[in-house]
Amino acid sequence: MKTVVGLAIFLCLWLTSCNSEPSLQKYFVENTENKNFIAFDISSSILNVDKTKLSLEQQQALQSFEKINILAFKRNPNNTAEFETERSKLNGILKNPKYQQLMKFGSGKEGASVSFVGADEHIEEFILFANQKETGFAVVRVLGKDMNPTHIMNMMSVLQQSKIDLDQLKPLQGLLKKQ
Repeated sequence: MKTVVGLAIFLCLWLTSCNSEPSLQKYFVENTENKNFIAFDISSSILNVDKTKLSLEQQQALQSFEKINILAFKRNPNNTAEFETERSKLNGILKNPKYQQLMKFGSGKEGASVSFVGADEHIEEFILFANQKETGFAVVRVLGKDMNPTHIMNMMSVLQQSKIDLDQLKPLQGLLKKQ
């Protein structure tokens, strides 16, 4: 009897944890092996900054930052239909109320948007979605713990002081090269 009850509880938990709702994380996982996408992660170690020279606010911002996930679709004449499909999928995901939009630049066809997940002072991730009809699109997820908009501004000043490890950015070269 205990085995049946245990199995029933396990199945209930498993079924409730299986969420079929689309999310950015699922989208990233599903497309990392797609030949039209370039996917990579950047850890906080890329900054290579002397923490002793940072202000308290900069140190707090750096501590809240964990990593950046980047997924970029490089458009070419042979994948126009897939480009439109994938861009529509991303727009649909970002319309979920979970992703709160901070600002938007340009039009729906070309431009960028900045969104976040979490509460104002406890942000889990910032999302930058930029797309251009001729070249493709990119989604950047800045993941962290208890981030806030002030942390992002302080991270900008940390970036200015950092000695970025450019080897971690090599995957971007393929995206930036013209065909």
